[in-house]
Amino acid sequence: MELKQEIVQIVDKLPNEVLGELLQYLRQVEKTTKEKMRLSLNLNTILTEDRELLEKLAK
Repeated sequence: MELKQEIVQIVDKLPNEVLGELLQYLRQVEKTTKEKMRLSLNLNTILTEDRELLEKLAK
């Protein structure tokens, strides 16, 4: 339950302009399977952590 409380605290601080986009994103996440969510999170981690390496490979 601690994670949900932290998320609620963050959402409470967001400006109204962002909340609509956040809601759309959460609805998309809700529709995806757990496997697709895990793959997406893993890809995001790889892209974030290995950005420099990926840029070098692209050259």
